[in-house]
Amino acid sequence: MSKLKAPKKKRVRREWTPVELRALKQHSKNRTPVVKISKEMKRTIGALRQKALALGIGLGHQR
Repeated sequence: MSKLKAPKKKRVRREWTPVELRALKQHSKNRTPVVKISKEMKRTIGALRQKALALGIGLGHQR
């Protein structure tokens, strides 16, 4: 009897809106913890760090 695997979820990339970018920059200035930003913006910690790196701003322990 073969086991059926659940279908993989397709990841959907969301573009960064100007409002989200402003919020990310403000969180960087306020030194908000990355976990808190992640929950608020509904984005992964990795996505936040990658975008911060691209923008040249610091987040979390990278300072």
